[in-house]
Amino acid sequence: MKRRKFISLLGSAAAWPLAARAQAPAHVYRLGVMVGQARDSAMVAAFFDELRVLGFIEGQNLAIVAGGFGLREVVKSAPDVIWNIGSTIRTHTLRELTQTIPIVTLGDDMLGEGVVQSLARPGGNTTGISILSPELDSKRQDILIDAVPGVHRLAALADSKVTTSQQLHVLQEAARGRGIELVVYSARTPEDIIPAMDQAKAAGAAALNVLATPLFATSNRGLVMGRATALRLPAIYQWPEMAEEGGFAAYGPRLTQIYRQEARLVAKIFRGANPAALPVEQPARFELVINLQAAKVIDHEVPVALVLRADKVIE
Repeated sequence: MKRRKFISLLGSAAAWPLAARAQAPAHVYRLGVMVGQARDSAMVAAFFDELRVLGFIEGQNLAIVAGGFGLREVVKSAPDVIWNIGSTIRTHTLRELTQTIPIVTLGDDMLGEGVVQSLARPGGNTTGISILSPELDSKRQDILIDAVPGVHRLAALADSKVTTSQQLHVLQEAARGRGIELVVYSARTPEDIIPAMDQAKAAGAAALNVLATPLFATSNRGLVMGRATALRLPAIYQWPEMAEEGGFAAYGPRLTQIYRQEARLVAKIFRGANPAALPVEQPARFELVINLQAAKVIDHEVPVALVLRADKVIE
């Protein structure tokens, strides 16, 4: 009898820690967020939706520790991961402030910008998605030339803090090879944008290639697209969503898909992946969107051959 009582007590004691663990709250993963878009934007919503699909749910096992309160404060809060969508300058600043907190970021050319040591093995504490901006700027220039048959002079709107002189030289040489002059107008701040675009129009540019940079594609995108329309300039943009919002044309990866891709990288780090060995990814799909409504507003006829090449046409 005593032996049976002892076994019963032993079984109860062994089961108690298991029950306690079952009732303990799940580990809460802490995410620092440094992005320029509103929380309810389609892009940010896609990011958190993808995290939810992967099992990381805000209010359950995911907590946001940022709120637009500065780089140093985000680093001091010591999150498990910092998600950074912004300029390369901000990425480098974050890397200076912490060499241990993993950073998932988005860059125009993460290798060329010195953010990572290599795409296959980034090294350090940073990984993310490199969106191939120099190559895509060239591709967009080719599309724009096809969109404006017989063009003799094009303009490029460049962010002088992002686009290098070498990248601009490549674009100018490519245009020259097709018998076209490419004139570059630069902006460093939002206040520079309209004067630069006005100068391009005054110089006789027949179309505008809006080169890749957060300066033109985030908070100032409406300003850029609105001015291009007012100047009656066919312009091509970085993100497909920009053509859907009223731009003439756009070619590149879709932002919502990029943000979902970023969420998958964050989830891998939450699960223990080392960012130093987590390869930098690149966009998987590129879309050409032509907005015929926008073309009509500026009284420009888009060649049928280009319309047939588009992945999406807005009529």
